[in-house]
Amino acid sequence: MFRRVSGLLIAVLLAASACGTSDDTAAPAASSAPAASAPAATELTVFAAASLTETFTELGKTFEAAHPGTTVKFNFGSSATLATQITQGAPADVFAAASPATMKTVTDAGLAAGPTVFVKNKLQIAVPPDNPAKVESLKDLTDPKVKVALCAEQVPCGAAAIKALDAAGLKVTPVTLEQDVKATLTKVELGEVDAALVYQTDVIASAGKVTGIPFPEADQAINDYPIAALTKAPALDLAKQFVDLVLSQQGKDVLTKAGFQSP
Repeated sequence: MFRRVSGLLIAVLLAASACGTSDDTAAPAASSAPAASAPAATELTVFAAASLTETFTELGKTFEAAHPGTTVKFNFGSSATLATQITQGAPADVFAAASPATMKTVTDAGLAAGPTVFVKNKLQIAVPPDNPAKVESLKDLTDPKVKVALCAEQVPCGAAAIKALDAAGLKVTPVTLEQDVKATLTKVELGEVDAALVYQTDVIASAGKVTGIPFPEADQAINDYPIAALTKAPALDLAKQFVDLVLSQQGKDVLTKAGFQSP
């Protein structure tokens, strides 16, 4: 009886061992299949005028949604400063400027070709909501008691301000000259000045932090905004696609809603 039990036990153990060997042999075969690799993320770098901050940020999200794995990075600032950075070798794929003159700096260097004007913009007088200096017109900015902020002359919004003031035959002495339109607007938002000349789109984007006052001379100082894919763009195909989005009806809808004018 003992011999029969022992023989039966040995048979069971051998069968179990055989099953284990079969499983162990099969496991490496399954793990030898190559793992699928995730697509590499792509980065698109856009240099754009400060006044495009809100609209381009929105369009950037739209672009990312349509191009999974792509990240859009923005460098917003003075168009003049951005143009200098590009000509000095800063890596960028797209340049959207607030004036043809600043775009010309880039095209003359052979770094962009065939820029397209995609919107226009014009100035308004921005004042705090309570308008403590009682500013009502461009002429009011000539009062020495009124603290005024302007963009620096080399900045597109500064060049536009000079055109508007010249058209009105007025001279304004600002208490500060800022390097881009957002910095100029901030002076009003913080109550550091009584008024500033900024784009009407920036007044709208302030969402009530400032009040905009239109003036007729602004029509003689309208800025064209050109955009171009850069010739040495690290992601040239994506750059062209982003420009296409800006020029599309979808892009136009976002821009006109923000107060930009059609070219």
